[in-house]
Amino acid sequence: MSEPTHQLDNDIQETSSLPESPRSAHKTPLAEVFARVTVTQMTLAVLVVIFLWQWLDGHRAIGDIQQQLARKIAEMDGTSKANQVLLAQSQGEVRELSVKVATLETRYAEAQNQRAALEALYNDLSVSRDETALAEVEQMLMIAGQQLQLSANVKAALIAMQSADARLQRMNRPSFDGLRKVINQDMDKLRALPNVDITGVNLQLDSLMPAVDELPLVFQKRAVKKDSAAQTSLPKDETVWQRLLHEIWQEAKQLVRIEDTGKAEMPLLPPSQEFFLRENLKLRLLSARLALLSRDEDGFRQEMQTAQLWTARYFDSKSNEVIRMLSALKKIAAATISIELPDVSPSLQAVRNYRLTHENATERNLAKKPAR
Repeated sequence: MSEPTHQLDNDIQETSSLPESPRSAHKTPLAEVFARVTVTQMTLAVLVVIFLWQWLDGHRAIGDIQQQLARKIAEMDGTSKANQVLLAQSQGEVRELSVKVATLETRYAEAQNQRAALEALYNDLSVSRDETALAEVEQMLMIAGQQLQLSANVKAALIAMQSADARLQRMNRPSFDGLRKVINQDMDKLRALPNVDITGVNLQLDSLMPAVDELPLVFQKRAVKKDSAAQTSLPKDETVWQRLLHEIWQEAKQLVRIEDTGKAEMPLLPPSQEFFLRENLKLRLLSARLALLSRDEDGFRQEMQTAQLWTARYFDSKSNEVIRMLSALKKIAAATISIELPDVSPSLQAVRNYRLTHENATERNLAKKPAR
């Protein structure tokens, strides 16, 4: 210790060696203890107490920390076990996902192969479909041209060309727009033609055939009773014999009749030839009908003239039936059945050129595939 401390201890010892006063004799043991304790001892005692308190507090804190660590470790242990379970589950799920991924990859590869096969098949079908459509359109346009050339049937040709245009429209290909434009131009030419009422003329001819059987022949005419008014003016008081004689006289006048028919000779036909006359006249009307449907204007005119000539020669031109027949025949013969037909071959030629170009392009594509 330092020198002041030694001096202090010496002073304390000297003081303790002095004779006690009568007052100190009466001090308690505790006081004596405190009296004997020096400041240094007190300081040391306080330091020891503080150290003990700090040690106990630290020990208690360490115990708390250990408990907390134990709880944390227990919790971490439980969490670790749970994590291990989750890890095991995750690993199982990962393995399952790996299997599924492998399966999906396999299926994806198969799908890619199928897609490639389908694309190739679709291309083949598309090419075949285009070729089929072009062949159908070409066939329809050929039918339209044949209808115009063979029978001059404008309506049938127009229907065939409309069917060809509708077939191209259903394909919905921009490359067919040029073909449709040419076909529509040819259809406009047909629509611009004057309308010929072939159906109406045909129906009129058809209605005349049954009327042939009702036409009276020239030699079958009967004199009109001109004395009907005289009969009504006869006196009512005439006798039976007078009336009988009057009727006999009227019948006798009908036996012989002289009339100017205006014809050089009167054709007299037996009943058998009368039948053939009517049938031949029907055949003439039927031939005119066929010429009408085939747009043969020369044949139609010739047959109608022959029908008019026979009707005027062999049948009674003064009867109402024959008058109506001749009027109908003249009206039908004056009808126009022949028109100048336009040229619709550009549409057919355009389709053929497009088809040849398409086929050549397809052959080139097929020739390039093995080189790839």
